[in-house]
Parts: sequence; C-alpha cells; structure tokens
Amino acid sequence: MTESTALPDGYEISTDAARIDVARVHHWLSTDAYWALGRPREKHDAAMAGSLNFGVYDETSGEQVAYARVVTDRATFAYLCDVYVSPDVRGKGLGVALVTAVCAHLEPFGLRRTLLATGDAHGVYEKVGFTALPAPEEWMMRVGTP
Repeated sequence: MTESTALPDGYEISTDAARIDVARVHHWLSTDAYWALGRPREKHDAAMAGSLNFGVYDETSGEQVAYARVVTDRATFAYLCDVYVSPDVRGKGLGVALVTAVCAHLEPFGLRRTLLATGDAHGVYEKVGFTALPAPEEWMMRVGTP
C-alpha cells in the first residue's frame, strides 16, 4: 500500500502531546501553510486540544521537525489535517512516514473512513492509500467563521 513507510534514520515519531512545540507548530501553520494562514493562537490551541497530535523529532537535538493532527470519534471517522514538514527537512520522506504512522495508529479503531483535504500534496497521500472521493457529489460542507 505504501511506497515508503520507514522513518529516516535520526528521526522519531511521538503521539505524546506534551512533546509538541506548540509555538513552533502555530508559527509554521499560521505563517507558511496556505490552509491555516493567520490562524489565531487560541484557535490553534483549541484545535490541538480536541485532536490526536503527532510530532516528528530529530533524535539528536530533540527539535520538532514535522506535525500532524487527527480529529476523530475513534469509532467510525477521522479527519487528517495540519500535516506540516519543516522546509529544512523536506525531501527526506518524513511526510510519507508521518502519514503512514498516523494511519497505523488509527488502524485499531476500525474506522469506516479517514478524510483529508489537500491542494498540493496528492502524491504524498496516494503513497499511503488515499484516493480522490469516489462520489464527491454526495459530500457537502458548511463554511463557518475562520
């Protein structure tokens, strides 16, 4: 199902929310991620508090280099979002490894579906088994306030 699932040497993934460098992740997302530009810190903190959080860390320095979060009921549905890899370490396979680890973490829940939205990283997600919606005309959304 995946082209690459191994985390490159020198990196580790953790679901320990206490390890997340919240200020760093907020900075990444609010200044460099097209889907979250300008996101206020209080919105970011609330989003993290209601999610499963995943961090990728440099094993030597302990520095966080990537992040993802999942909103889920842990029974039928999950929404993967805010996947971000620091520009300093892009191209090493960390994105695919992170999404692979997220999917493996969700597997025991027996979810009916996991969704995500992306404007530019289809190839990354396809490597982990994501496909376009088979019937997008069946899906709807309600846009709220930012």
